[in-house]
Amino acid sequence: MRGNALTGAGYLVRGASLLTRPTLRLFVLVPLAVNILIFSAVIWWGVSFLAGWLDSIMAGIPDWLGFIEWLLWPLVGLLVTLTTGYLFTAVAIVIASPFNNLLAEKVEELVTGREVAGLEGLGAALAGVPRGIFRELAKLLYFVPMAALVLLLTFIPGLNALSPVLWFVFGAWMFSLEFLDYPMDNHNLSFAAVRDACRERRLSSLGFGGLVALCTGIPLVNFVVVPAAVAGGTLFWVEEVAAERAAVG
Repeated sequence: MRGNALTGAGYLVRGASLLTRPTLRLFVLVPLAVNILIFSAVIWWGVSFLAGWLDSIMAGIPDWLGFIEWLLWPLVGLLVTLTTGYLFTAVAIVIASPFNNLLAEKVEELVTGREVAGLEGLGAALAGVPRGIFRELAKLLYFVPMAALVLLLTFIPGLNALSPVLWFVFGAWMFSLEFLDYPMDNHNLSFAAVRDACRERRLSSLGFGGLVALCTGIPLVNFVVVPAAVAGGTLFWVEEVAAERAAVG
């Protein structure tokens, strides 16, 4: 397999370091504000739902076993953290996709010194919301059958021992495609071209997407993982994909 997993993971780290650049701050703050609003809403919904669920369980337990509630709340907290982390990332990606395209454009211009004929401002980004959401939904149609297959394997005796690894690999592949798509979309390349680019560099793709997958489940880190991954995916595009396309062309 071509590529380098450590180099791929390094794209996310280097992408995060770019977010402090003054020329990128505006393009980071807008999607970050969207992410915080979404995360707050998801947290409120998750806590409300699970608190009601816990109350219904405790209603059927004798009073002398009331101490169990204090044991269950840490588990509820962990469940809320993990669930909202992944759900928040998925929703934030869909809603903020046009802004992520704009951030990818500005990162590419910063690292290459060349102008990208992209969205040209926040107004264009807002106008591109319907198109961005449609492209995200198209990607979901690709991801859902793969997720369904991994889910099926988790119920097969013997193979289910591998399910944690399979879910991690699936998440790594999904996030690699997701964040490499933004800079490639800015160059009017299809999602099929994104898939081909990742397949040709599987190790880099899995290293990059694997670190993104790990970070999405870490509280507070998941606030900034999306813009960091957009910047990292753009570095992936510039240094591996676009560079090789230019060499071949």
